Amino acid sequence: MAIVQFPLRLIERRMLAPSVGHYRFVRDDGQALDFAPGQFIQVHFAYADGTATKRSYSLASLHDHARGAGDPVEIAVSYVSGGAATALFEGLEPGGQVQASGPYGRFCLMPGDANRRYLLIATGTGVTPYRAMLPQLERLIDERGIEVVLLFGARTPAELLYGDEFRAFAAAHPRFRFVPCLSRELPAPGSPHAHADVRHGYVQQHLAEFAPDPATDIAYLCGNPNMVDACFEALKQAGLPVPQIRREKYVSSK
Repeated sequence: MAIVQFPLRLIERRMLAPSVGHYRFVRDDGQALDFAPGQFIQVHFAYADGTATKRSYSLASLHDHARGAGDPVEIAVSYVSGGAATALFEGLEPGGQVQASGPYGRFCLMPGDANRRYLLIATGTGVTPYRAMLPQLERLIDERGIEVVLLFGARTPAELLYGDEFRAFAAAHPRFRFVPCLSRELPAPGSPHAHADVRHGYVQQHLAEFAPDPATDIAYLCGNPNMVDACFEALKQAGLPVPQIRREKYVSSK
């Protein structure tokens, strides 16, 4: 079956971190992009020699189903030195177009979930799908009284993508905990992220502190493959059956 592509027109871009950009598009064909939080799109382009290629990007959009067409399509793009996709996105100005397809993927909150807690674990741009899930999580906190722990691994405070949004959400929802795990540099005293839930080190070093429990928990793992593999093994050792561990690995490619 042929892949149906559609045009996306850039309406805004901003830097989330020194090497990560947030891109906000609208579909330029008048259609809506209906998706489930956690899904991704593929951006199609060509190398300098004309060879067709594509890259996958999780949707960061806070999706409002009521609006339909015109709902922005948002992604986070990691810049890779010398990367063809990086060159494409760095050269894209507001009004410019890219071709995309999708949505794809099943890294989503499931309607039949009856768990009491979600453990959301990410590194880098792997946190993007969790931003898209915030409206859903808010509803589940209200309706089912679930708890959520977001363990987010980054090297420095400057690389906590969407960190201000997650902090604000945690402040407004006591059943949601935002726990940055910083491997290289802790926040300076008095900075916005200098709060009690910050940890020093890698997320896999701090997972046991939250006592994963097969009776209550469903875990999501997204980001660096080493982190995903380490946490997957730790969660299995804690007794979580594989269907309660949902994972997606992010591999940077040029």
